[in-house]
Amino acid sequence: MADIALTSAMRNNLVSLQLTDSLIGRTQERLSTGKKVNSPIDNPANYFAAQGHTSRANKLTALKDGMSEAIQMTKAATSAVDGISKLIESARGIITQARQAADPTTLEAQYDDIMTQIDQLALDAGYKGVNFLDSDTLDVKVGEEANSTLTLTGFDASANAGLGISAADFSTSLLMDAAEVELDDALTTLQTESATLSANLGVLTVRQEFTTNMVNVLKTGADNLTLADMNEEAANMLALQTQQQLGVTALSLASQAAQSVLRLF
Repeated sequence: MADIALTSAMRNNLVSLQLTDSLIGRTQERLSTGKKVNSPIDNPANYFAAQGHTSRANKLTALKDGMSEAIQMTKAATSAVDGISKLIESARGIITQARQAADPTTLEAQYDDIMTQIDQLALDAGYKGVNFLDSDTLDVKVGEEANSTLTLTGFDASANAGLGISAADFSTSLLMDAAEVELDDALTTLQTESATLSANLGVLTVRQEFTTNMVNVLKTGADNLTLADMNEEAANMLALQTQQQLGVTALSLASQAAQSVLRLF
């Protein structure tokens, strides 16, 4: 079967229309996806560079999530430390009352109840299975390098084993003095450990903020390499549609020479 023969003018206009259709298809894809680089074919250098930025941003996002959880664990511990400190102050008040009571030993049960509350509060300070008031330790990855970690170390905040507060014995003034010394030492321990937790919390917060900013920088860089200018693409679409209409008109005009032959018959 013979091929269809077109005049030179018609062939040129057809090629022009086909090219315009291809450009319209590309512009429609950019308008629908919002990207000027949708595959390696569009721009290999920009496509793979953007993929690298996005991949690194995803890794940093995972690190940021780990830091966020570690921050919550630390906040849970510091909040519990504040509560334990208040309970110790309450215990100090009971000793003051005992000094003035006719029978100080009647306040021993109340004092021991506070120690029980300290133990329970320390145990309740856990978050996602980690409790820094129960001597737990956690290594938090804060950077991309293999050794970029921050080790968070907890301590025992239980009344007797951790803070060294003995069971109540208010039978003599000397024993009440000793109990007050234990409470003072326990508060000092809590303040020291709380300062360490707060310092670690500060480091984690700084690293989290830096990681968030770095993720934004990487994502912006990837977008700059691949995103389309929607105003420009919309203008391109209008121009291409006009060009397509003109091409169809030109093709029609080019075919009139062939149609004139029909008038001979």
